[in-house]
Amino acid sequence: MFEFFSFKETLTATMVLFAVIDIVGSVPIIVSLKKKFGHIESEKAALASMFLMIAFLFIGNKILKFIGVDVNSFAIAGAIVIFIIALEMILGIEIHKNQEAKSASIVPIAFPLIAGAGTLTTTLSLRAEFHDINIICGIVLNTLFVYLVLKSANWIERKLGEGTLQVLQKVFGIVLLAIAIKLFTANFAQLFSMYVNF
Repeated sequence: MFEFFSFKETLTATMVLFAVIDIVGSVPIIVSLKKKFGHIESEKAALASMFLMIAFLFIGNKILKFIGVDVNSFAIAGAIVIFIIALEMILGIEIHKNQEAKSASIVPIAFPLIAGAGTLTTTLSLRAEFHDINIICGIVLNTLFVYLVLKSANWIERKLGEGTLQVLQKVFGIVLLAIAIKLFTANFAQLFSMYVNF
């Protein structure tokens, strides 16, 4: 497996996942959860999100086959989810109404804040382009960064300020929008060619 390691692939996978997870843009949410619950279990949340992403990387296809959904259709659905998330980030609107959080570790931080539908879809989509080892490295690097952000959320908010966080959120929103469009067009083209050939 390690013979397929590529620094370039790892860097690309890391940056794509970083944009999708958008943990920096989620700092205000994390701070509000910290105020609500008093304490966030950073280690638990980071490890749970890493486990979810790596597990979905390897068994995502099997789950989809079991429920009778092909990867391209799932990727298109994920692209739509990413598109909606990106619109929320860019326009500052709330399309998806979050339910009341029951805890501040697994739910809602590990899932769906970090390893949500968009992240899991992107993880699975990356497998079509990159070797597993490089995606795993990207996941681990993002998990370490997520852990650091969770540990120092209040400090980051104070240092960056609300205005800077909003700008970052919009920048990552545009990156996500581009990823969503690329995911949609690539997978729609594959689905279309499959049906035409059929």
